[in-house]
Amino acid sequence: MTAAHAFIHWDTLAAIFGMALITYLCRVSGIALAGRLKLGGRALAAFEAIPPAVLTAVIAPTVLVTGPAETIASLVAIAAATRLPMLATVGLGVAAVVALRASGL
Repeated sequence: MTAAHAFIHWDTLAAIFGMALITYLCRVSGIALAGRLKLGGRALAAFEAIPPAVLTAVIAPTVLVTGPAETIASLVAIAAATRLPMLATVGLGVAAVVALRASGL
């Protein structure tokens, strides 16, 4: 066996590419199907609630488990999100966590 073959595990590489393909197909099919749905009323409200729910599920562990600087910066960003556009909110949240970490909090 040559040195190059010792580091390449073809079954692992095939599994990675297979999972990547399945993930890609799931995402593309979701986008393709979402444009064809005719939703109204409660179904439309539920469909529109998906992005903020996913974002909350991703962010909540960081807010609740990390240190006080991240928690306070998250509260600043949440307050800013009620009045500012997304880019300004993200910028303010990042600036807050940097300032709070620099202050030793």
